[in-house]
Amino acid sequence: MRRRLLASYLTITFVILLLLAYPLGRTFSSLESDRLLRDIEQDATVVASLSEDALERNTALDIDELLRTYAVNPGGRIVVVDSDGRSVADSDSTSPKGTDFRNRPEISSALRGQRAEGRRYSETLDADLVYVAVPVASGGTVHGAVRITYPSSALDARVRSVWLGLAVLASAITIVVALVGFALARLVTRPVDRLKDAARKIADGDLSARAPEDAGAPELRELAVVFNETAERQQEVLEAQRDFVGDASHQLRTPLAAIRLQLENIESTVPLEFQPSIAAVRAETARLGRISEGLLALTKASSTPTVEPTDVGAIVTERETIWAPIAADAGIRLLVSDSSRWVMAAPGALEQIIDNLIDNALVVAPEGTAIHIDLCETKEWVELHVIDEGPGLNAEQRHRAFDRFWRDPGAPAGGTGLGLAIVASLARQCGGTAELRAGAESGLDAVIMLVPAVPKA
Repeated sequence: MRRRLLASYLTITFVILLLLAYPLGRTFSSLESDRLLRDIEQDATVVASLSEDALERNTALDIDELLRTYAVNPGGRIVVVDSDGRSVADSDSTSPKGTDFRNRPEISSALRGQRAEGRRYSETLDADLVYVAVPVASGGTVHGAVRITYPSSALDARVRSVWLGLAVLASAITIVVALVGFALARLVTRPVDRLKDAARKIADGDLSARAPEDAGAPELRELAVVFNETAERQQEVLEAQRDFVGDASHQLRTPLAAIRLQLENIESTVPLEFQPSIAAVRAETARLGRISEGLLALTKASSTPTVEPTDVGAIVTERETIWAPIAADAGIRLLVSDSSRWVMAAPGALEQIIDNLIDNALVVAPEGTAIHIDLCETKEWVELHVIDEGPGLNAEQRHRAFDRFWRDPGAPAGGTGLGLAIVASLARQCGGTAELRAGAESGLDAVIMLVPAVPKA
């Protein structure tokens, strides 16, 4: 937005300068041309008045000082001719007296009693000339003519200086506008940036973030007020939801424990034909208990605790020690890469992530296979891989697997559909992310990408 505002300021300035500077430059250029011709014409008129008596009496001209002035003026030339068009005075010392100038159109016009001015190409000099020619006359009789020429480059240099001056002025104005525009753009966009920062914090889980309501234009202040009200309501709703889930999970523990106790008490007195029903009720009660515990864990995982450097390799080794006997009872081996990697993690989050992933892998891994737990580093992440050799999931199922309560239709009974949702939430809590990939040959590769950290001293 800041760049767009600055670009709009500069575009408006450029258009205004173009509309003003171009006509102004044309006007100044025309004035410079007229001024040069006027100066030349004035000099020609003075020379004509000084030469009138001498040409009329056919005596020597006394304009040597003026000729010397033009002789040292680069490109300028004065030529005085008699009534026959032959030179009687010339500021160009290399041109002999008596040179015939009648073939010059401006001289020819002046000898007819007409003033001539303009610009033409000189074959003799191989250059464009600006000229003024005036007749030298008295009593209606033309006695000769005076011509003053300048190379067009002299006029072009004056015109270029005008355009260069305008260009310097336009550049200075543009620089000033750019500096002022940048300051104004910052002033305008600073409240927007603060609002954006508050929105980003809320998106990252910091529901307490608020935008300043006392900065910027009235419209931006009103937007900040509406944003803060929305954020506050969202925080209230999420906190109420989290409290409800947590309270409900806690409150369900006692009745569920009572139901399990009652089932155990009556199980021995129930006729044999009703035993399968009792077992089914006990299984569903246990499943309800696991769902309650999962919801409680998910509620805790939705919070935003402080992260700190953690050795994920040490935690993997610790969890492998706990899960190895359980895996061995199921006929499955745990193969762990022995490596130390430091990452940013919330306290207790990595333990829950690894436990959930190993638990899921043990459910689907066939007997006699292995579960691999590996750590590796990429340019951006430290990756934790938990790889099983089970049936795996297709692309759509891998995408949906992190949804709450979603379960693969072919999964064994008894799951809650909350394990991977908890894993994903905990990974985000640590500043990372989670995804499922297809195994190299079969099975599933659960990948947790974590932010690398500097080891603690």
